[in-house]
Amino acid sequence: MPVQEPPARQPASPASGVRPEADRGLPTFDSRELVGIGREAVILHEGQAYRLRITSNRKLILTK
Repeated sequence: MPVQEPPARQPASPASGVRPEADRGLPTFDSRELVGIGREAVILHEGQAYRLRITSNRKLILTK
């Protein structure tokens, strides 16, 4: 299966609502990139699985 290149990052602008961290070159992801068409994703960190969930109020929750 070929490896897909990540989508090109767009420059952040104050009007876009993107936090200043994105302007400092920190990796920045839209939550939809992580969860796809669903509402949940699993993020692996040092062998541990964490669940990222978008609530019905469109808030993010990260649980172990």
